[in-house]
Amino acid sequence: MKRDTFFYLSVAFIALVLISAIFASYIAPYSPYEIDPNAILKPPSWHHLFGTDRIGRDVFSRVIYASRISISVSLIAVGISTTVGVVYGAISGYLGGWVDTIMMRFVDIMLTFPVFFLILTVVVVLGPSIFNVMIVIGLTGWMGIARIVRAEALKIKEFGYIKAAMLLKKSTFYILFKHIIPNAISPVIVYATLGIGSAILAESGLSFLGLGVQPPTASWGSILSEGKDVIQVAWWMTLFPGIVIFLTVISFTIIGEKFKH
Repeated sequence: MKRDTFFYLSVAFIALVLISAIFASYIAPYSPYEIDPNAILKPPSWHHLFGTDRIGRDVFSRVIYASRISISVSLIAVGISTTVGVVYGAISGYLGGWVDTIMMRFVDIMLTFPVFFLILTVVVVLGPSIFNVMIVIGLTGWMGIARIVRAEALKIKEFGYIKAAMLLKKSTFYILFKHIIPNAISPVIVYATLGIGSAILAESGLSFLGLGVQPPTASWGSILSEGKDVIQVAWWMTLFPGIVIFLTVISFTIIGEKFKH
């Protein structure tokens, strides 16, 4: 019962975040770029629920608008990693033999690199931007999905209907996308749900370091970064964005674990 309660609370919180992201212009009381010289570093109040930052911008409004960036970046990144992982794993498992061996050794090599430091390196080379962050996170997170789909493909290709399709001279492309991938996709949904939380953390970390979303555009990580220099006098600038990141990531994790069972 407790697990179910946490699951429904997680779904409700994610729904709230998504609604906030979609309808940010209607929900946020201020523009995320609106500067009020008379409200610099004001603590939380009825006028500014999460307080204000160093130049008088409303932190609550910036957190709401930042949900658009953080959620969209993570969803697109996970979409890229899922697509690459599913296709790569399906090809490896279906073809088998030396092709499978070479492809899986490449996956092993990729897994030896610390993912976040690999992301950091690539972003530094390509330059910080929303587009680069989405692509890099997506192209460095597909290995686990590839392994899962490959294991499923090894089992599925032994089924009778796959043997029949091969006897009927169906193309490899047809068998992969008509039979292998659709029947191997179920465990991928769980992994992708868990991956959204990891992508949010990666994007927030990059933005916190100044290598992700660039000012004045707000993301949860960039708001945290802006607050770290004044944390002694403006604790709200790091507390509230940090809580939102924590709750979002743990909610996706709880949802993913529920699907797993």
